[in-house]
Amino acid sequence: MNATAPHVLIVEDEPAQREVLGYNLEAEGFRTTTAEDGEQALVIIDEDAPDVIVLDWMLPNLSGIEVCRQLKSRTETRDVPIIMLSARSEEVDKVRGLETGADDYVVKPYSVSELMARVRTQLRRVRPSTVGQVLTYEDIVLDSETHRVSRNDQPLKLGPTEFRLLSTFMEKPGRVWSREQLLDRVWGRDIYVDTRTVDVHIGRLRKVLTVHGGEDPLRTVRGAGYALG
Repeated sequence: MNATAPHVLIVEDEPAQREVLGYNLEAEGFRTTTAEDGEQALVIIDEDAPDVIVLDWMLPNLSGIEVCRQLKSRTETRDVPIIMLSARSEEVDKVRGLETGADDYVVKPYSVSELMARVRTQLRRVRPSTVGQVLTYEDIVLDSETHRVSRNDQPLKLGPTEFRLLSTFMEKPGRVWSREQLLDRVWGRDIYVDTRTVDVHIGRLRKVLTVHGGEDPLRTVRGAGYALG
């Protein structure tokens, strides 16, 4: 599995459900981790932040509603999309789940293909480059499906690492990424790369972005990392 693929955390106490979801998500190209209760989920999230969380309401030790509440109250996890799964089909339950912070609510039993579509919908919001969308920032255009980049209508030749770096920056313009965060997102948590390698590839990306002139759009934030804009 590609270590830089979109990461989906499945929090479900029923082993059969975890297995089915994990199999189907990985078949779609996602990287998955699983948790069987709320407390385990919070530990995993602290260690390896997911891009999307599929979260069952009824969990042992710590309910899905409480996990959702805690995650949405934290600055570092409040923007992670949560898809709540529940056998509770009453409108009042759905409203409660959404008001707690869930981004989507799926009633059991559900269609696996529908759930896959809902995961992709959430990814379009937080990591649009992973689902083939075209990203634009000022005069820079990145087509994640064709792997083409241009600036001021002039094509740019980027290596695969520089392309992933630029995708990360363009998904969240203005956000400051630390070197460690860029290592996780661009190189993958399972691959050891020295943080100085990030600086080298940032330098290469800057050189390509300004090869036809124009200002360097990347910003170095002393002691914090890098940002686009």
